[in-house]
Amino acid sequence: MRVVLSTYGSRGDVEPLAGLALQLKASGAEVRVCAPPDAEFAARLAEAGVDLVPVGQAVRSLVSGPPPAPSEIPARAARLVEQFHGAVLAAAEPGGVVVATGLFPAVAGAQAAAEQLGAHFVCVALQPTMLPSPHHRPFEYPMQPYPAGVTDNRELWELNIGAMNALFGEPVNTHRAAVGLPVVDNVRDHVLTDRPWLATDPTLDPWRLPADRDVVQTGAWILPDDRPLSADLEAFLTAGEAPVYVGFGSMPLRDAAGAARVAVDAVRAQGRRVLLGRGWARLAEADGADDCFAVGEVNQQVLFRRVAAVVHHGGAGTTTTAARAGVPQVLVPQIVDQPYWAARVAELGIGVAHDGPTPTTDTLSAALRQALTPETARRAAALAGDIRTDGAASAAKLLLEAAAG
Repeated sequence: MRVVLSTYGSRGDVEPLAGLALQLKASGAEVRVCAPPDAEFAARLAEAGVDLVPVGQAVRSLVSGPPPAPSEIPARAARLVEQFHGAVLAAAEPGGVVVATGLFPAVAGAQAAAEQLGAHFVCVALQPTMLPSPHHRPFEYPMQPYPAGVTDNRELWELNIGAMNALFGEPVNTHRAAVGLPVVDNVRDHVLTDRPWLATDPTLDPWRLPADRDVVQTGAWILPDDRPLSADLEAFLTAGEAPVYVGFGSMPLRDAAGAARVAVDAVRAQGRRVLLGRGWARLAEADGADDCFAVGEVNQQVLFRRVAAVVHHGGAGTTTTAARAGVPQVLVPQIVDQPYWAARVAELGIGVAHDGPTPTTDTLSAALRQALTPETARRAAALAGDIRTDGAASAAKLLLEAAAG
């Protein structure tokens, strides 16, 4: 049985597929992964024993450049639809399985390929704000804002249909017609399907009922990581009290030097040492003092168990890893689903949601002060045992059962 996993997005979109691929291979499936050609993605997939089928432009170079003008969005969307349709069509097989997540046009292209082949198709959300629900609002595309004053979630999701059609209807339907598939009136619901999957942890992110569609929540897809920490990082960790980790993952940040300065000053204000995760923002030590250390690629599953708190952007993967480690969090949300995760962490009492994407030394100090209280630490430690680690295994079992049936 051949299973094609498809995504276009950042590390948080690719690494879960590596976790699923590992489980599928252990069950005897043949797995191919269509994803961006970034070298770090290929490396993570290689650890799962899966080769990358490169599709499209490297994401890191894309997000590090200037944002596209609104007039460029349709052409970029059309390219993604075409690229992923072609890649998945070549990689998948009739009667096989196609699993797609990531940017909407890439999912639409993968779905069109599955339709043509007669392959079983599963649309997967790695965060809930992709899926319509009366219990949360959709994220807002900057070029398609919702009317001021509309707060009802159901009404917002109805408006979301029009926003998705305006952004993606023409590129999706033009390509569908070109390859002999029928056009669709509602591209969002067609691509999501009647039974999408949600690969998030049910403790951190319970899919609440009643809901507008049948959603299969599998648990988060975690790629096990047994890489040791480097010798110099070990030396820093053992040289004093547990530091505060600050990192923004795949967020490029427009003023990385300023963000690093704020982070170092805010952590020092709490009497703590600081560990900066360079990430795509390339955070670096602010002044070279020995209470500050910067680290690149690292095993966060191990590292987070040895820090006092984690300050991060609020991506689904980092939030889950920190929750699993039982460490308090401060979320500084930037885009898309990150405000949702910040709100969830605050609601659960395992951390703090910073108000806005650009902290000052004072605002980050205040958030850290709350996160570093004994009560927050106790709640974070207590919740850690409830985070599931079998999401990828459960998803692999469901996929193979569905294909066999």
